[in-house]
Amino acid sequence: MRHREWHRSGHIGWLRAAVLGANDGLISTASLVVGVAASGTARGAVLIAGVAGLVAGSMSMAAGEYVSVSSQADTESADMARERHELATQPDAEKDELTRIYEDRGLTPELARQVADQLMERDALGAHARDELGLFEATAARPIQAALASAIAFAVGAALPVIIAAIAPTAMLSGLVTASALLLLVVLGALAARVGGAGMVRGALRVAFWGALAMAISAGVGRLFGTVVA
Repeated sequence: MRHREWHRSGHIGWLRAAVLGANDGLISTASLVVGVAASGTARGAVLIAGVAGLVAGSMSMAAGEYVSVSSQADTESADMARERHELATQPDAEKDELTRIYEDRGLTPELARQVADQLMERDALGAHARDELGLFEATAARPIQAALASAIAFAVGAALPVIIAAIAPTAMLSGLVTASALLLLVVLGALAARVGGAGMVRGALRVAFWGALAMAISAGVGRLFGTVVA
C-alpha cells in the first residue's frame, strides 16, 4: 500500500493570498469606518465610506496580486524557456550540471551520474526545473487564482464592519465595529496559523495587535479632523 502524505506547502499560493486579503479587508475597512464615525459624520456617510473601501480595496488587491504573481510567472517561464533551449543545444553539459547538483547533495559521482541519466531520460526538463531552478508544480505562480482569492477574501473581510455599521446603534457604532473586527481577526489569525502549521495563539495575537493599532490610529485621526472641521 502506497504511503500518502499531506503537505501544507501545496496550499501556500492561495492561502497566502486569501489570508492577506481577509486581514487587509477587515483591518482597512474597519479602520476606515471607525475613523469616519469618530469624526462625528452621519451613518449614511460612514456606510458610503465603508462600501467604497470594500469595492476599491477588493479591486486593488486583485490587481496587485495579479501583477505581482504575473511577474513571478513571467520569470519562471523565461527560466524554463532558457532551460529548454540549453537542453536542446547542450544536452551533455546539462547532464553534467545535473550530476554535480546531486553530488553536492551527497551522492557519489557514479550514483549521481546514474540518477541524472535516468531522470533526464524520463523527463529532462522536469528534472532541471525541479533540481536546478527549484520550480515545483505545487508552488507555481498562478496569477488569476491569487487575484481571485485576494479579491474575494478582501470583500469577505470588509463585509463585517460594513454590516455592523449599517445595523448598529449610532452611539455604539465605533465600539461594536472595533470589538467585532478584533474578534474576527483573532479567529482569522488562529485559523491561518493552524492551516500553516504555526502556533495559533501567536498568530492570533499578532494579527489582533496590528488591527487594534490601525483602528486606534484611525479613530484618533477621525476625532482630530472632526474637531477641526467642527
